[in-house]
Amino acid sequence: MITTKITIENYLAEYLIGKYGTPDSKVVRLPSDLDLYHFVYDLLQKRPTGCPVDSGNLELVLPERREAHLPGGKPLATYNYIGERGAKILSRKINTMMRAELHDLFDENKHVYGIDYINSAWYFLRKYCIESLSVEALLKDYQRWRRKMRRKTSVREYKHR
Repeated sequence: MITTKITIENYLAEYLIGKYGTPDSKVVRLPSDLDLYHFVYDLLQKRPTGCPVDSGNLELVLPERREAHLPGGKPLATYNYIGERGAKILSRKINTMMRAELHDLFDENKHVYGIDYINSAWYFLRKYCIESLSVEALLKDYQRWRRKMRRKTSVREYKHR
């Protein structure tokens, strides 16, 4: 098992650890059927010479793929590094994944079960042990998204005579 550490926003690291990590070790092992698993594999690159030891707030178990043993595959012995650019790309992907799950939870709880948005936000934060975000931040994000995605049709302008 080979791991690497990257630095991303704290709430995203807490989300991934809460969703796919083990509580005792704080190491994230992504399931192989997840798009993020293949995304991490694609971002792996050779470790630059003179590169310091990995540091960061998220430790990922690197995907072990069968194609790595074939010619042209990526052996993890040499391709075990995610650079700064790769960490930013991965951060955006995780952010999109988290927000999609959050918005879906809000909509389902409100329209199917009649649960208020604030209770859904508390549930989401507790479920994934996220301490870096507040309930108000989640609610505001959802309201911005809802206003952007569900724009009302424009009303024609009336001209006064």
